[in-house]
Amino acid sequence: MVDKILRKLFLGFIQIHILHHAEEHPIFGLWMLEELKEHGYNMSSGTLYPILHSMEKDGLLVREDRKVEGKIRKYYVTTEKGSAVLKEARMKAYELFKEIKD
Repeated sequence: MVDKILRKLFLGFIQIHILHHAEEHPIFGLWMLEELKEHGYNMSSGTLYPILHSMEKDGLLVREDRKVEGKIRKYYVTTEKGSAVLKEARMKAYELFKEIKD
């Protein structure tokens, strides 16, 4: 039960994390999995890719297919809408952190 609740809570953190990196530079799934793992989010590609697709559908990310070593790799970057959402999320996260840090 607790794991299910934590997964829902962390989904928002993961999406903010994705927007942050996709705003800095184009990201792709495997790279993002490794980045999230460094921050304690152990997830499978079967979890991450639906998140990326949902964020793309919501207009937060845009995808660009590139040929890399003979294979198509999907890169994602933050859209203007995604940047606005990220800016708002940063402000809200900062306010929340100030309140709960102690």
